[in-house]
Amino acid sequence: MDNKMALVPYDDSAVWGLQKFHKSSSVYHFANHTIQIKQNWKQLGVAAVVWDAAVVLCTYLEMGSIDLQGRSVIELGAGTGLLGIVATLLGAHVTITDREAALEFLESNVQANLPPDLQPRAVVKELTWGRNLGNFAPGKFDFILGADIIYLEDTFADLLQTLEHLCSEHTVILLSCRIRYQRDQNFLEMLEGRFSVREIHYDPSKDVRVFKAQRSIHKEDF
Repeated sequence: MDNKMALVPYDDSAVWGLQKFHKSSSVYHFANHTIQIKQNWKQLGVAAVVWDAAVVLCTYLEMGSIDLQGRSVIELGAGTGLLGIVATLLGAHVTITDREAALEFLESNVQANLPPDLQPRAVVKELTWGRNLGNFAPGKFDFILGADIIYLEDTFADLLQTLEHLCSEHTVILLSCRIRYQRDQNFLEMLEGRFSVREIHYDPSKDVRVFKAQRSIHKEDF
């Protein structure tokens, strides 16, 4: 399963933008910093390139609708680490997670792009959805972030289990994705079965949506 998650072709028919994934690095500007992200499609596949959903969610966070200053954040399926890096630069204490095979690559991007004084606020940690969740205190996090992590149906149940474990009543989940296939819609319906979910941002140029989810207890004031 781990190798399948790392190496599965994301969408071979999507010729758009495919060339950018084979570049060894990409540069972004967020939170008054220039961020240079290493990419490694050949070795790590989808885990080692920056997807549009990560850029859109970083942009949304930078817009200031959500105050991350001093907040506790966890990113799931971090891949290159761009989103976790930006959340750290915006003032959060961030646990940046992915499967074990991706950690060395992820750690290198985080260390290369955070000033030394901010590095203690970003912790890279192994998390395979649905496994060893006891390593993460339930309800510890103010925000859970995920960018384009909805693409393998085999992982949906484990992802939902992980979200439920990590969430307290106050935790806000922010997921960004492009709705490409019926399976993507299926996951959102599964999510809505356990959380209150609504779309809070749409980037038409990239066709990426950002969804906010919280425990259903918030349904009345959501």
